[in-house]
Amino acid sequence: MRYSSQVKPISYLKANAAEVLSSLSEKREPLVITQNGEAKAVLQDVASYEATQETLALLKILALGNQEVAAGKVIPVNEVTARLMAKRSAV
Repeated sequence: MRYSSQVKPISYLKANAAEVLSSLSEKREPLVITQNGEAKAVLQDVASYEATQETLALLKILALGNQEVAAGKVIPVNEVTARLMAKRSAV
């Protein structure tokens, strides 16, 4: 996704804050804010931000899992199944 159409100066944000917030929620596209011609911030609606954070958390879990597999920290599935079945029957 290209954000070139979603770039506005900070003066635009100051003058149109309510409209910007409404647009963020409606379009669910981030807005790049510039100051003195340089990109300084990215505004995003809350739902998109939360989805991004959840995605990052899942990717981190996957990366940690891959590290454990590479380090040999694995348990055969039949052992895990046996442990779970033992716990289940104990309850």
